Amino acid sequence: MIRVDVRPELLRWALDRSGIGGASLTRRFPKLDAWERGEARPTFKQLEEFAGATHTPFGYFFLPAPPVERVPIPDFRTIRNEQIAQPSANLLEMLYTCQQRQEWYRDFARLVGEPPVPFVGSVTTAARPEEVAGDMRAALGFDLAKRKACPTWEEALRQFITQTDEAGVMVMCSGVVLNNTHRPLDPDEFRGFALADPLAPLVFVNGADTKSAQMFTLAHELAHLWLGQSALSDAGPAARPDHAVERWCNQVAAELLVPLEILRADLRPEVDLWAEVKRLAGRFKVSTLVILRRLLDVGRLSWPAFAAAYDKELQRLLALPRGSGGNFYLTLGARASKRFSRALVISTIEGHTSFTEALRLLGFRKMATFREVGQQLGVAW
Repeated sequence: MIRVDVRPELLRWALDRSGIGGASLTRRFPKLDAWERGEARPTFKQLEEFAGATHTPFGYFFLPAPPVERVPIPDFRTIRNEQIAQPSANLLEMLYTCQQRQEWYRDFARLVGEPPVPFVGSVTTAARPEEVAGDMRAALGFDLAKRKACPTWEEALRQFITQTDEAGVMVMCSGVVLNNTHRPLDPDEFRGFALADPLAPLVFVNGADTKSAQMFTLAHELAHLWLGQSALSDAGPAARPDHAVERWCNQVAAELLVPLEILRADLRPEVDLWAEVKRLAGRFKVSTLVILRRLLDVGRLSWPAFAAAYDKELQRLLALPRGSGGNFYLTLGARASKRFSRALVISTIEGHTSFTEALRLLGFRKMATFREVGQQLGVAW
């Protein structure tokens, strides 16, 4: 039986990186504590299984020291204005997967002759947020009149995602790594990211975050695309980013969702705060959290009053029952972007992409699932 000399610090690093509690792994690997102390050595097979359980590349266990992993795009996440050092295995895998999807779609777009998406990289931070937000509403068709027709702001969010996808941006919204419900993404680690590219722009929204925050995240990441910049963010309506680019993107996102001049004209200062928040959320078809932020921006709330109201409303929203995952084939379009998924199915049917590659990029294994996805997307064969 082959046993492997593996440095205990590499085992501890893999555990920390995975975010999985050591107690749960100890049940599967009874000698894990002894491995970490250097008192015992795992077999080759045990180490392979441990690598799989912690989502760690197997070769890392033969390094002389734990590697320093970096996020492959500009990282604007902070805690108390300090950079977050170690990305989790789940975050890294989701980022790498989206980069692979983007690379695939870039090649597909070149093959079929799709033109570059005109708004990617069309502005700089010198542009006024109000003007950029107006351009975004026009380019995406996400104006107040169309939002008004939506019965709820949740429906407006679905429309926002659909319109953005149709405008040329692959929008992927998921709360798990690929389709693995045992690997949830942590909204405290990141809310979303943007991968800028003239042919294959992509936005990922952490679906494990509250629905209330997702609309703002999508708007924020789109602002990054307008700048032509890839970025990893944790910005939300209550954030006060230290970085100038993040502040600008937040301003654009807020203006896109709730134009300040229209809000000023519609605001009723004498009305009870929460009644007004509810009314304005229905008026603009956005979450109450976004409205609270804009009431701060317009001067209706002081920062302490905003912080207290925001926390109160956030706790109320978190206490609401969350819906089920719904139909897998319908939610896949949100998880992997309808634009991307449909293109991948078409390319595979036409023989330009292997079924193995298509299944890997979509994150499942069965051909029957692939066929059903194609039918749901209107691509049957």
